[in-house]
Amino acid sequence: MIVVGGEALVDLVPGASARDASGAMLPRWGGAPYNVAVALGRLGAPTRFLSRMSTDPFGNAMVERLANASVHTELVQRGPEPSTLAVVGLDPDGSARYGFYTEGTADRLFADPGPLPADTEAVALGTLSLVLEPGASAYEAVLHREAAAGRLISLDPNIRADLIPDRDGYLRRFVSWLPDVGLLKLSDQDAEWLGGSEPAAWLEAGPAAVVMTRGGDGLIAFTKAGPIEVPGVPTVVVDTIGAGDTVHAALLARLRAHGALTRDGLSGLEADEWRDVLGFAAEAAARTCARPGAEPPTAAELGL
Repeated sequence: MIVVGGEALVDLVPGASARDASGAMLPRWGGAPYNVAVALGRLGAPTRFLSRMSTDPFGNAMVERLANASVHTELVQRGPEPSTLAVVGLDPDGSARYGFYTEGTADRLFADPGPLPADTEAVALGTLSLVLEPGASAYEAVLHREAAAGRLISLDPNIRADLIPDRDGYLRRFVSWLPDVGLLKLSDQDAEWLGGSEPAAWLEAGPAAVVMTRGGDGLIAFTKAGPIEVPGVPTVVVDTIGAGDTVHAALLARLRAHGALTRDGLSGLEADEWRDVLGFAAEAAARTCARPGAEPPTAAELGL
């Protein structure tokens, strides 16, 4: 079982006939960890979502969507606070920009539930959930405790710079997570914001593998045995919302299929196995980019 922890929120996305703020904005369910959980469920990987979600109509709809994706929700905490909103702007190439409304929202009040169920194989964390207090400290406690219990920790920082007022403080915190992280997944833009560190330095700090997304140029995995890369999969891009989250989910699902959801499993993957994992993630992301909003593909769509 893979546990995905973090925020669920409402993306307000420009309507199909408008790509600027003057057009109608349509609600779509999102939040990077939420997208990862939905994508994992659609790919057939046993998944639980760990979060605090509102009891408002948005929250109810998002919980229902998790259930429809076969994601287990017994670890979801509920509260009367409103759902977080993200207003999405689309650039001409379909890439997304975000503005967030987070004050007093449900996911910020997440409380550490204590040790996760015994069948937990891996824990995926990241994005706003590790930035916005008081919930960030609770998720951080989960990260360190579950790593100590032998679970693989997969981290996607998915930097939202506008919500990080103290960059130096965040960088110190990020470095403190790395010894307990088995898989670090990030974009080339994240890497640049984090200081442009060489992946080798991050590997030395703890992760067994670092996977970097490079938009249409594909993915590259950095391991102690050396880098492995695959090209992007050509597609007609509608928007890039949820593409990185789909990559994160597809990596975990394919690693699970290879029996590699452990530090030793990651370290033991051969180059051709890594190319299979990365290629699967690239194909899944391309399918997400070909339709509006964060709508990851199902296992059947990927021929599974």
